[in-house]
Amino acid sequence: MTPTLMALFWLGLSLGSRTRVQAEAQEYRLEKEKIPVPWQKKMALESGNKAKFSIPSMGQHRAGRYHCYYRSPAGWSEPSEVLELVVTGLYRKPSLSALPSPVVPSGRNVTLKCGSQVAFDKFILTKEGEDKLSWTVDSQQDPTGLAQALFPVGPVTASNKWTFRCYGYVRSIPQMWSEPSEPLELTVSASRPQDYTVGNLIRMGLAGLVLAALGILLFQAQYGGAEHQRAVAIISTSDIHAIIIITIITIIISIIIHIIIVP
Repeated sequence: MTPTLMALFWLGLSLGSRTRVQAEAQEYRLEKEKIPVPWQKKMALESGNKAKFSIPSMGQHRAGRYHCYYRSPAGWSEPSEVLELVVTGLYRKPSLSALPSPVVPSGRNVTLKCGSQVAFDKFILTKEGEDKLSWTVDSQQDPTGLAQALFPVGPVTASNKWTFRCYGYVRSIPQMWSEPSEPLELTVSASRPQDYTVGNLIRMGLAGLVLAALGILLFQAQYGGAEHQRAVAIISTSDIHAIIIITIITIIISIIIHIIIVP
């Protein structure tokens, strides 16, 4: 049976990790990858199904990947799932910003940019709160040659708190991160309804133009005798030109008024 390894840790504070099993365990061992001998051994507690391993001070040499296993009358268990312990604070903190703005309309997406003068290979974005989500993205160079990573986030809603930090690290030592960036909190704004005033004014102007042209055509059809054909043609052509000019001027004036009244 595979034990479960859990941990809570902070840089500079103690770490407690527990294994949980259903069989009667007699001894527990905690191992760190790339170290051939068990890092710690613990006898089972009175209940026989857990043991606690403590790291009083977290440092660079403690960072890495750990797993545990236990011994029971049936023999040694399979290793637990790997637990990765990370040390932060080895590099100066990166910067974190929102593109185009930290004020985001409800339901929209936003892009967060994490950047640094340090040539990090990867950046990690973490979301604070109960869910504690995280994303890892490969580093890219911005136009100035600095390392950066872009994180698409969203859709953003007012029902959640949107506070983020980011870190950077180099590929050769992935458990050693930079200091966290300053927290970035997104502000969710109410979505502004789309304004169709200009479009409606343009449609109304075009509709008026079409109706006027149809009226002229009907007039020609009714009074289309030979004696009036030339005169009507001249009048209708000039009327159409006048209607087109008036319609264009009306549309332009409507747009200008809308721009002035609606910011």
